[in-house]
Amino acid sequence: MVDEVAKAVEECGAAAKRAAPSLAAASEEAIDTALTVMADRLGTERDTVLAANADDVAKAREDGMSAGLLDRLTITEERLSGMAEQLRLLAGTAHPQRTVPISSLDGGLRLVERRRPVGVIGANYEARPNVTVDIASQLIKSRNAGVLRTGSAALGSAQRLLERVIAPALAEVGIDRDVIQLVPRAEREAAGALVSLPNLVPLVILRGSGETTRSLARTAAANDVRTLAHADGGGVLYVHAEADLEKVRSLMFTSLDRLGVCNRLNLLLIDTAVYEEVWPVVSGALDEIGVRPSLPPHEHPLGYEWALDDEREATVTVAEVSGVAEAASVANEETSGLAAGIATEDEAAAEAFFDAYTGTGVFWNAPTRLLDGFKLLGVPETGINLDRVPGPRGPVTYTDLCVRQYAVLPDES
Repeated sequence: MVDEVAKAVEECGAAAKRAAPSLAAASEEAIDTALTVMADRLGTERDTVLAANADDVAKAREDGMSAGLLDRLTITEERLSGMAEQLRLLAGTAHPQRTVPISSLDGGLRLVERRRPVGVIGANYEARPNVTVDIASQLIKSRNAGVLRTGSAALGSAQRLLERVIAPALAEVGIDRDVIQLVPRAEREAAGALVSLPNLVPLVILRGSGETTRSLARTAAANDVRTLAHADGGGVLYVHAEADLEKVRSLMFTSLDRLGVCNRLNLLLIDTAVYEEVWPVVSGALDEIGVRPSLPPHEHPLGYEWALDDEREATVTVAEVSGVAEAASVANEETSGLAAGIATEDEAAAEAFFDAYTGTGVFWNAPTRLLDGFKLLGVPETGINLDRVPGPRGPVTYTDLCVRQYAVLPDES
C-alpha cells in the first residue's frame, strides 16, 4: 500500500514537471485571465462545489471532528464568494518584475537579477478546501507548477475544485491543465512521499498542526527537499499599564472571531500594575464570546496552542507580566513567534515592544488576526512562514515563489 501511495505521488510530480514549461512561458494576460475564469467558475459551479463540500462535512461530523475543525472544513456561500473575490483581486495585481537591473561592471558589462519560477512546488495542508484555491492561484501567478496534497477530510472538495474550477480555467487560456496536480490518495503516507522527491518537487509548502509538520520538515531535509513550513501559531496580546480598556475589550472580540485559526488570540499577558482593573473587562468579554480563561497555575506551557486542541479550543491562556520587557521575553521564548500585539496609549512603550519582539508580526492596538496574506497584502497566501533566517517570512505570496539568477550582459550604452 505504501508503495502504491508513493507511486501515485511520484506520478503527480512527473506530470507537473512535464507541464511546467507551459505555465512558465505563459503571458501575463493568459495567467490573469485564467485566474479570472477560475473566479467565474466558482460561481457557475457553485452548487457542485458546495455539494461536494457538504458530503465532506457530513462524513467528518460522523467521524467526530471538532467544531473548530468543522468550521475550517466548511465552504459556505459567503466563503465561496470570498474565494472568487480574492481570485479577481489577484488577477488584477501586478506581476513581479522578472528582470531587475543591479549595476554596471568593468569591461562594458552590466549585472541584472532575473527572477525565475522554482519549477514545481508541492503543498501539504489539512482539511481546509479554500487553501486548494489559495495555493493553486499563487502558484499559477508565480508561474510554478504544483502538486497539492490535502487531508482526507477535504479531499472530495479539493477534487471538485480542481476538476470543475482550476483545470478548466487553465485549459481555456491554453495553459496545460496538468500544471496543478492533486494527489488522489487519502493516506497519510502521501505527505511523506511528497517531501521525498527532490528531482521532481524541490520545494514543498507545509501547513498544518505542530509536530506533524515539523516531522515532515525533517523528512524533507533528509531528502534534500526545501520547505516553507507553517507548523505553529497562536497570537499574543500584551495589555500594558497605559492601555485603553475599551480598545482592549474590542481587541478581545476581533481576536477571537474564529477559534480554529493560527492567528487568533492564544495568550493574554496583563501588566501586573493594572491587572485588577483590567481583569473584569477581559473576563466579561471572554464570557460574552464563550471562551474560558486558563489561569495560573498553568498545567500546560504558556504558549500551548488552543486552536489545535479539538476539545478545548475555546480557551485563552492568561498570565501576569511585570512590564514590556517580560511581555516580549515571554512572547519570544514561550510561543511560536507567529504574532504579538501590545495594547497601550504610550508610544514609547509600543516602540519598546516592537524593538524587543522578534516574531513574524507585531501589532499596536490591532488584532493578530490581521497577520494574513489577504488582510495585510490584498492577495491570498500559501501560508505564514516563521523561519528566523533569511528568506520569505510572514505571509508567503506569489512574489516570494521564485529563485534568483544573476545574469551578466553587454552594457546597453
